Amino acid sequence: MVTPSPTQRTLTPADIESLTRASFGDGMRVVDCGPLSGGGFAAVWWVRLGDGRTVVLKTSPPTHVKLLRYERDLLGAEARYYRLVAERAPHLKVPRVLAHDRDPAVLDGDWLFMTMLPGQPLAHHAEAAGRMGHEAFDGDGPAHEEFGTMVAELHRITGSRFGYDGGRTSAATWPEAFAGLVDDLLADAVDWDINLPAPPDDFRAAVRRHTEVLAQVVRPALVQLDCWNGNVLAAPDDSGTLRLTGVVDGERYLWGDPLFDFVSPAIFRHIEDEPDNPFVRGYGPFVFDDSARLRLGLYRMHLYLLMNVELPSRGVTRDDNPGQYDYYAEVLSGELGRLRA
Repeated sequence: MVTPSPTQRTLTPADIESLTRASFGDGMRVVDCGPLSGGGFAAVWWVRLGDGRTVVLKTSPPTHVKLLRYERDLLGAEARYYRLVAERAPHLKVPRVLAHDRDPAVLDGDWLFMTMLPGQPLAHHAEAAGRMGHEAFDGDGPAHEEFGTMVAELHRITGSRFGYDGGRTSAATWPEAFAGLVDDLLADAVDWDINLPAPPDDFRAAVRRHTEVLAQVVRPALVQLDCWNGNVLAAPDDSGTLRLTGVVDGERYLWGDPLFDFVSPAIFRHIEDEPDNPFVRGYGPFVFDDSARLRLGLYRMHLYLLMNVELPSRGVTRDDNPGQYDYYAEVLSGELGRLRA
């Protein structure tokens, strides 16, 4: 049995009924409900309502739980992301916000009701075929290609500032914002007593060394950021081919370099060295020149730094999971070494 993350609050059917009434009124009945698995931050439940709809409910962590810096108001960020996409690109397949509420008399935090999309995560389909969720899986090619097309459309949405929203780290330029993202994670590493594979100044130096490359990014594009196979939903069509049915978990979005979204679809791999990668094929013609390769290295460094730092916040200890700690440190060290070179 998987132990829930400390950030995932324990809910009961009675809690679900209270939250449902608070958002939809006393007359709305809960016919059935149950927890959904797959994520590691919020508690997520499916809820069948009395009016026939099946919806998704997410709750923020309890207010006393310690979070990483960028995770402040993460559920609010998810609601803002879905509303933004609904306004600027309504044809794209993301959940629609039904209610985002906060009431201390009901819950010590906020909660989000949204539409439920069809399909199962690509990670689920890969595991059913005997592959780990992060491994290449030929069966998801058409769905991943459609996902690449969707992400290209997301990237056409432009913001006014680089970085996160909601009072979190942001800046007028991408080099400043990206440096701030890395600094936040390095500060989190100190807070959580993480033994990184290199001194903090080595990571900062890698960013400084490539400031001119980062400065080539002059438009703050909408970046989904969390594009791994657990957040991409698909279902088989009449021929049995997996097709994209939607993308969930947009709470980590930021404004920045579109290339940031080329990292997590090929986690632990180098997408620029996969000439027939379906995500890239769906995204459209793309040249991985020297600048793009350097930036991808920086963004992989950021992702692997985040993965190292968030382990204890999710209740993952070195004593119980030494292999996970060692592997994450190894891939982070590898990307940092390539950036030094």
